[in-house]
Amino acid sequence: MGNPSSDGDDYVEVVLSLVERIPWGRATTYGDLAEVVRERTGTGGPRQVGRVLSMHGGGVPWWRVVRADGRLPAHNEDAARQNHLAEGTAMLGPERVDLRTAGWDPHDSDSPNRP
Repeated sequence: MGNPSSDGDDYVEVVLSLVERIPWGRATTYGDLAEVVRERTGTGGPRQVGRVLSMHGGGVPWWRVVRADGRLPAHNEDAARQNHLAEGTAMLGPERVDLRTAGWDPHDSDSPNRP
């Protein structure tokens, strides 16, 4: 049977499961998330993680996944900003999460997702 594709149900489930575990007020990057997903599924990258969130992420805290420099998702920046402000996420201005303070390592995916 081979590795599941980045469009497969298993891949989607792994991405969404990890995003659900990102703690309140924290964030991780598409690339860091993709690294853990790739370890578990054998496939995918940052763009595939973004695609999963774009297509299936409405029920998970998608705004907690940001670009490598902390910038918010361009396609939904205003909603992401409002969610980060509501959670008290450390920010570097209105468009970037402070990953030094608010960064979360998805390798630690067993941590709780609430304060």
